Amino acid sequence: MDRDFTAPHPKHTRPSSTPLLLNPHIPFWRNRVLQLLIVVYAAFWIHMAFSPTNRMQWLMENMLPVTVVLALVFTYRKYRLSTLSYLLLFGFFCLHTYAAHFTYQNTPFDVWLKSAFHTKRSYFDRIVHFAFGLLWAYPVRELLVRKANLRGVWAYAVSVSIVFGCSALFEILEMVVALIGGQAGEDYMGMQGDLFDSQKDMALGLAGTVVAMGVLAWINKHRNTAR
Repeated sequence: MDRDFTAPHPKHTRPSSTPLLLNPHIPFWRNRVLQLLIVVYAAFWIHMAFSPTNRMQWLMENMLPVTVVLALVFTYRKYRLSTLSYLLLFGFFCLHTYAAHFTYQNTPFDVWLKSAFHTKRSYFDRIVHFAFGLLWAYPVRELLVRKANLRGVWAYAVSVSIVFGCSALFEILEMVVALIGGQAGEDYMGMQGDLFDSQKDMALGLAGTVVAMGVLAWINKHRNTAR
């Protein structure tokens, strides 16, 4: 049988035989990497919570991520992921937390970019949308493989569909917030005068997901060929 990079371990397989980053069976009290990720992210989030550029926008930017983090905490026993998945999610949440502090239109990265290349718009939001697809695809696929027993092309296709659907749903939520939130809602949406901003954001999320699944498919293919 082909070996999948995220396939669950058979019951007779010792968890210790699997690399640390790919092993979802390590108890929390023994998972030093996950503990470190939690401590670092909590410290970073608290630091970024002090004196944000726009407090109202910061609150709106943090409602959904905080909800997702709490969901990961409360479903940890039933839907425990590998350390690699938590590492990828950590990367995404750090990017978003950084942007939420400064607002997506005024991050230091964008200030530098506008000064160095004389660009008119901020591009950090584009980076984060691409990162959403790139960094969430593997954890989503891992859940599908371990819990829904999906394999082969279906595991890749459904993962891409789910992440792309979440990206589209987020754009719809942004639109609703913009409609009911007044100026703060418009700032939160961050279109920057681009009528196709939402479509471009979704396209970047899709591109990130396809890249992640393409890399994973290549790894799985070469792992199976090497056997």
